[in-house]
Amino acid sequence: MTDDQLPELPAGAFAKQDGSDDLAFYAPPRLVSHIDDRAVAALTGFYRDMLPTGRILDLMSSWVSHLPEGRRFETVIGHGMNAAELSANPQLDRWFVQDLNRQPMLELEDGSFDAALCCVGVQYLQRPVAVFAEVRRTLAPGAPFIVSFSNRCFPTKAVAIWQALDTSGHAALVQLYLDRAGFGATTIDVLADGRTSDPLVVVTGRA
Repeated sequence: MTDDQLPELPAGAFAKQDGSDDLAFYAPPRLVSHIDDRAVAALTGFYRDMLPTGRILDLMSSWVSHLPEGRRFETVIGHGMNAAELSANPQLDRWFVQDLNRQPMLELEDGSFDAALCCVGVQYLQRPVAVFAEVRRTLAPGAPFIVSFSNRCFPTKAVAIWQALDTSGHAALVQLYLDRAGFGATTIDVLADGRTSDPLVVVTGRA
């Protein structure tokens, strides 16, 4: 399996070891943190510096969004794969469940968000350019899309190309997704290098 907009990647780039239904895999709630406390603190600090106080889309969210406490946002809309996890997230104003690998189109209005987030979920996307293009459509001009990742994942559900690359390769891959989806210049920030916490890298594109 390969994304149609990434012909330079090898055949099978977006295959997974476990090809079973993703919604069934994520059906049991997992109320755990997928990165450690220091990495979370670094990400929250980055959000504090980067996010406007407007409308936020939290893509591939869970029971936590790592948004800064005390910061008021106009609205925060969450997407994820498990209703119990999303309903437990106190930072979401509303949320919806959707398998983006089956349906990458988002039922959200054009230009309706001032920022979008995707925290430690990009490694599971099998149609990443289609999903990223939808995110760009929903963003106001110049709004940031902040994609963060670590070295932790559910290995049977991460796509093959992700598992074949190292951290710098992951960053380059996310940049490629953003570029093909029509985002402007991207930046890479290493928030944690993995020596005293989980590694954490952020790639940000502008709509």
